[in-house]
Parts: sequence; C-alpha cells; structure tokens
Amino acid sequence: MKPLLFCIQTLAGHGYLTDQESLRLRRVSSRTSSPIYHDVNRSTSSAEDDKGGSELNREIRSNPWHMAQKRTKWLEKQKQVPAQFSGGSWKHKRTKYVRQFKSNVRELLYFFSLWGKSLQKIGGNFGGGVQSYFFFLRFLVVLNFVSFLLIGGFVLIPSIVFRSVGTNVARNTGEEACLKYDPNPEGLVVFYEFFLDLLSGTGFMEYSYMFYGYYNNTMMEDRSFSYNIPLAYLFTAVFYFAFCLICIIVRMGKVARVAVTTGGSDVSNYSRIVFTGWDYGCLGSKATSLKQRNIYYRLQVDLEEERLQMHAASLSLCNKITLYSLRVLMFLVAVGLLVATFFAILKATIFSQEQNSKAEGILALFYEYLPSIVITAGNFLVPLLCDQLALIEKYSPSATVVLALLRAVILRLVSLAILLYTLWGQITCHGNTFYRNITESNMTDCDLCQYNHSAYPCWETNVGQEMYKLTLFDLLVNIAVLVLVEFPRRIVVDNWSCKLSQLVGRQEFGVPSNVLGLVYGQTVVWTGALFCPLLPLINTVKFVIIFYCKKITLFNNCRPALRTFRSTTSTFFFLAVLLFGWILALVVMIYSVAVIHPSQACGPFRVFPNMWQIVPNSFYSLSRVTQDFLFFIGSQAFSIPLFALSCVVMCYVIALASIYGKSVTMLRAQLKLAAQDKQFLVKQIKKMKHLTPQNNEGEQD
Repeated sequence: MKPLLFCIQTLAGHGYLTDQESLRLRRVSSRTSSPIYHDVNRSTSSAEDDKGGSELNREIRSNPWHMAQKRTKWLEKQKQVPAQFSGGSWKHKRTKYVRQFKSNVRELLYFFSLWGKSLQKIGGNFGGGVQSYFFFLRFLVVLNFVSFLLIGGFVLIPSIVFRSVGTNVARNTGEEACLKYDPNPEGLVVFYEFFLDLLSGTGFMEYSYMFYGYYNNTMMEDRSFSYNIPLAYLFTAVFYFAFCLICIIVRMGKVARVAVTTGGSDVSNYSRIVFTGWDYGCLGSKATSLKQRNIYYRLQVDLEEERLQMHAASLSLCNKITLYSLRVLMFLVAVGLLVATFFAILKATIFSQEQNSKAEGILALFYEYLPSIVITAGNFLVPLLCDQLALIEKYSPSATVVLALLRAVILRLVSLAILLYTLWGQITCHGNTFYRNITESNMTDCDLCQYNHSAYPCWETNVGQEMYKLTLFDLLVNIAVLVLVEFPRRIVVDNWSCKLSQLVGRQEFGVPSNVLGLVYGQTVVWTGALFCPLLPLINTVKFVIIFYCKKITLFNNCRPALRTFRSTTSTFFFLAVLLFGWILALVVMIYSVAVIHPSQACGPFRVFPNMWQIVPNSFYSLSRVTQDFLFFIGSQAFSIPLFALSCVVMCYVIALASIYGKSVTMLRAQLKLAAQDKQFLVKQIKKMKHLTPQNNEGEQD
C-alpha cells in the first residue's frame, strides 16, 4: 500500500491533480464501503484469542505487508498459540478437528464414489467438456438404480411375497372374450426361440415380473397388516416420476448457480479463456498438449464467429436476400427430412403390428424390431444430412451446433411420440378412418372390450415390450458401432497413408450428440416404466456397459473435438432436454392411467374402468378420521393459508436473490474501478518516464 501512495504523491508533484483527485475519491469510496485496511502496529492478540487460528490468518492477509513480514508475524503468533490455555485455543483445536473430520469423510466418499478415478483420468486427458458427459452418465446410472430400488421395494418384493398368500379380487363379470390371454407357449419350444424371446420380450419373458401383465390384483388384508398391490403399483409410478423430477431440478439449480457465479455471457469470452481456461489438474505432457489444443480450438472458434459476424455486417442487400433465401430453403429441406422420417416410423409401426402375428422365427423378430430399426436409422442418417445442410446455411459455429442439437432433439423425441401415437391408435381403435386395415370384427371387439382385444389382449405388456426392444436395440447399436465402425476406422487411419484415410481422420468425441443419445434412452425408460417395472434396472446395466464402451473408444479411437460447446450452457441445455423428455413420458403415463381402459385379462387393474379408479375406491375404504383429514388437506381452509405461506417464502427468496444480485453488481463495479486505477497508474508512470529523461541521464552520470 505504501508504494501505491508514494506513486500517487509523486504524480501529484508533477501536476496531475485532476486524475489524482478522481483516484483519491475512488479510494475513499472503496474504503468506506469495505474497511479492510488497518494499522500495521495494531495489536491482534485479543482478537486471536477469541476467534482462533482462522481469524489470525484472515487478519494477517488483510494487512498491507509484504510476504516476509506476513511470514514472520504468522510464525510469531503460531509460537504463542500453544502456550495459551484460554477458550480461544480450545476453539482452535475444535475447528481443526472438525475440518480434519470433514476432509476424511470427503476422502472416504470419494473412495466409494462410482468411477471416481476413471472420471479424474478422463478430465485430465480430455478436459472438462468430455468429462461432463461421463458425469451426466453417472448421474443417470445412480438415478435409474435408486428408481429400481424404489420399484423393487414397493412393487416387486410384495408381489413375490403375496402372490401365493393373498386373495385375488374377483374378475369383471363382462364378456368372456375379453378375458382370454394365454402368453405361455404350448408344446416343445426350439432352443433358439429362447434367444429370440430374450431379444423381443415374448415367450417366457412376457409372462414374468418383467412386464405389467404378470402382476396380480392382490389386496392383502389382515387384522394387523394390509397391502394393496394395485394401489402400490400406481403410487410407486407416481413417486418414481416425482423423484426423477426433483433430481433433475436440483441438478439444474446447481448448474444455474455455477453459471451465475461465473458471470454467464456477461464476462468477456477471451478473458475467461486466458485467465481461467487452463486446467491445473492436467498431468503429463500428453494431457498438457491436449489442453493447449483445446484452448487453441476455442480461440479459433471465437475468432471464426467474429469473422463471420464482420462478413455478415459487410454484405450488401442483394447478398443478404440471397443468403436468407438459401437458409429458408435449407430449413424447408430439413423439415421435409424430419416429416419423411416420422411418416416412415408411422408406416413401419403399422406394418410391424399387422405382420407380427403372421410370421414366425427370424422373420417375426425382424417385424418386431422394424420400428426400432427405422427409428435408429432415422436418428443416424437425418443428423448427417442436416450437418451437410448446415454447411450451406453458413451460420456461426455456435449457432450451427445449437441448430443441430435442436433438430436432433426434435427428431429423437418426436419419433418416440409418433411410435406411441401409432400404438394408441391401434389399441383404442380411434384411428379407424386412418388405419384402413382394421376389420369390422375388430371394431366390434373394440366396442365390446373398449380396446382392441384381438390384437392386444394385454396391451400394457405390448407397450412395455416396445420400450424394452428400443432400450435393448439402442445398446446393441452402441456395441456394434464400437466393434464394426470405430475400431476399424482407427486401424485404417493409423496404418494407411492414403489421402482418403487422412481426410477422414480419427473420429471426434461429440459431447452433444452422445448426451442426446442418453436423453433419448432415459426418455424411453420413463415411458415404459409403468408397463415394464424392471426397465430401470435394465437401463442401469445398459448405461454401465455404455460407460465402459465410451471410455474404451475415447482413449483408443478419438481425438479432441475441433468445435467445443460451452460447458455451463451445454449442461443446462442437456438437463432442459432431459426435462422435456420427462414431460413427454409424463403425458404418456397420464393418458394411460386416466383415459385408456385397462386390459381385463391381465395386470393389477383388470377390474377397474381405468387405473386411477383404484385411488377413490381405496380412499372410501379408509377410516372416517383419515377421510376427514384428507378432505381438510384438500379444502380451502388448508390450501389458502398454504398458498399465502408459499407467497411469503417466495417473496423472501426473491428479495434475498435481489440483495445477492446487488452485491455481485457492486463487487463487479469495484473490480472494474480497481482495473481502471491500475491502468491510470501505468499511464502516469509512462508519462513520468517521457517527461524526465534528462534527470535520469544525470543520475546515470
């Protein structure tokens, strides 16, 4: 601080009073707002006795001493601390022990954390962008495993225990045609059909705990214990969706907090790359070179964006009209590709359901997997064509990445929605004018059972089988791409020196496309969890296998991506897409629970007009006191005070956020003033050197 004051006084002596006064005013304002400067000779022993070693370190740091004085002062105080037997010493020891205990707990949790060392190795070699994908994958693995524990504890285990001891509720006294359902194969089964059943979910797997149709409608009632499996089945699905929503929101909150802390897009991108872009956790020359290339690519992308912006600003009116017309044309072509893919999925689903009952063996397996094949082919080909269209559109690199992500999201999620819409149309017979292959007998069957019983005697199991096949086929495609595409490509590029192999080069690990694949797989699981309760467990195993497959291909076949995507923005965008997939699955669950008539020949809801009917029936079977309590919770006497309390809490949180925002703004202003002070001093020093050259020469003589 003294050299700074000496420079100011020297500058004042040379006549720069106006700038000095402005600097002094800024210093005064900063001191009044943040009084952190103290006298050097002030005694600090009493404060140390009260606040312990942490207060000592804080006070030494706050004083304007050079490092030798701070080190000497700290050593002197450290010698005095053990000789004191006051309360401050005990507080110091307690703080030290608590800090050490927390550190040991964190080390223990890190030791037991899933893939901790692997994630650290990935981050050290490929940076935080690729590491964020594997963090996201680990989050989904834990989410699916905890969800399976929830389903297994409340549905699977009670169904196994009470299946033989419970009493089933009598079936509906409707037509006997609606009660026919016999999934067990008759007679001898060829050995390879077990493999086909494993891939398609039929045969021995169809009537098992894997799918909805095997669960009974047991209501176990005893004097001391009662358990309603249909009610538990429905409420477990509801809590499963709520649990996933809470986990997504909490993770989005953490990401948003990091984005606000780092300043988001307000901070200059170049300053962020230069001052905070380096990862000091990189170990070894290979990791260092990878990080250097990553920073080089990021700067290259930013410079390319600025060049394109300058080029766009310099275009004439005729060129702008041509460019915008070309972009509109390419947009229409991309929309046409998406619509063609959706139409192909629609036709493939209809054809698959029609031919499934007629074919046998391998051909039947092909018909069953035909919708999955068309969806996977569309998800692979259409993004490649859209990338070629993006080259013609001439957007900036960031806009190109975002546009490609949006098209991929629409393609994947809407493809799944088209598949479900087609299944609903065939199950409920609402599409009799659209599906022209439905006969009059089927329409009579739909009027009799209120769903297409002849084609779907247990339609919930059929929907679960479709989701099971999509999940399994996605895993098989990932393994096949690793074995048949990625490793051969790496071998060809490394061993052949032709121009074509060098032009293709090693593949890039595209974080956005891989994360969207995870989002698509998780959306499929959410959609089928109501009809295939063990699907979260299957997805857990699938994501574990994908983790090791992606790790192998990352370290053996991939090079760093040329175009990087901003980590904070991308993570929040991925979670937003995951939330959109959750909403799509929630719509499917609500429609299935509240609208479609359950199958009368299978499942825990076979005697109800819809699945939700179990809730009011169970409510009216409760005691009078419990009913009154639940009525009170749903009444205005409870909801209005709860709403008022929620408003008060919301206002408090908004006010607190506003205060924090003002504090952040004030700190940013202080940082800006500090930077201006440094620039001012540098300018004044340069002026002094130019104004006093003769004095310097005299001193040298």
